[in-house]
Amino acid sequence: MNPVARPKSLLPWLTTQLPDMIRTLGAFVRAESPSTEKAAADACARVIAAEWRKRGVQVELLEQKYRGAHLRVAYAPPGETKPRSQLLVLGHYDTVYASGTLAKMAFRIAAGRVFGPGVFDMKAGIVQALFALDAIQHCGAEVRKQIVFLWTSDEEIGSESSRKLLETEAKRSDAVFVLEPSLGAKGLLKTARKGVGEAEIIVHGRASHAGLAPERGVNAIHELSLQIARVAEWNDRRRGISINAGLIAGGTRPNVIPDVARALLDLRALRIREMRKIDKQLRALRPILPGAKLKVRGGFNRPPLERRYSAELFKRASSLAKWLGFSIGEGTAGGGSDGNLTAALGIPTLDGLGAVGDGAHSPGEYIVARTMPQRAALLAALLVNS
Repeated sequence: MNPVARPKSLLPWLTTQLPDMIRTLGAFVRAESPSTEKAAADACARVIAAEWRKRGVQVELLEQKYRGAHLRVAYAPPGETKPRSQLLVLGHYDTVYASGTLAKMAFRIAAGRVFGPGVFDMKAGIVQALFALDAIQHCGAEVRKQIVFLWTSDEEIGSESSRKLLETEAKRSDAVFVLEPSLGAKGLLKTARKGVGEAEIIVHGRASHAGLAPERGVNAIHELSLQIARVAEWNDRRRGISINAGLIAGGTRPNVIPDVARALLDLRALRIREMRKIDKQLRALRPILPGAKLKVRGGFNRPPLERRYSAELFKRASSLAKWLGFSIGEGTAGGGSDGNLTAALGIPTLDGLGAVGDGAHSPGEYIVARTMPQRAALLAALLVNS
């Protein structure tokens, strides 16, 4: 790293920027951006784009038909018009909160914490990336690769419109840094994530009167219950496998043997081989009750982020954090992110570089304000040293 980017300049300078970081965060959070409301998401994308344009970087708003625009920002090393290699900084600006949430969940600061819808997951991460670039430019640190910042609009609902785009950018990149929130009070980086999916079991039986002719019926709810019990046996906490029957439906009246029943399953696995095994087991399910028919739909939509794809980047991050004057740890997250998709391509991926806080997707969502300069400094150091 260039000597001027050592802790004497990088982190202290970012610490002086904390009031501006919070001001910028407030602007981003007040621009509400629910995944399913295109107009609101587009408006938020424009607010974020305006801040990046102030840095003199290339900014593209990639319009989508049904979702908010994706935002691509490119920073090339000074003097290089066609950099030979690239780093990808990845995240999303969409939130799980509907428009109008600010009326009851206002952006506010109290006791060193910053509250608001989407502040932790993950608009503070975007702000930290913005100021990491500021620090690189202000401190004169030498960046040898193009940096692409990609902020998408639909991560919270499965990344359907952004998946091809982020995978294309990842394939061009030597490493991917994901600005999703950190893990726990200590701000752990996420070096492993479970793969995530959703499957539906649909059972067709045969209706009949439960009192007059029960022998003529095939109870779809009974069959579904047996299938759920079978699937529940696949849970294995030690191996990181969890299957949860989260929603069931079936039947019309107590005195009618139900002819249709269905269940939605949440699927999670820590390793790709386990994910594939579960998918295979689901497809192999067969009816237990005579006359019942069974169909399985869905499966995993985000593969696991296995630690082998993040280990070297974490080692580098840990070393740089010590160099900057603090320590950083690692952990495994039960939820998935777009980092799962990039790691599945074999691209080194480090997740959880975003804000330190808690309460994602809840009325009490917050970040710890004083940690923002540290996290921005760590990202800046990683971008300079990758």
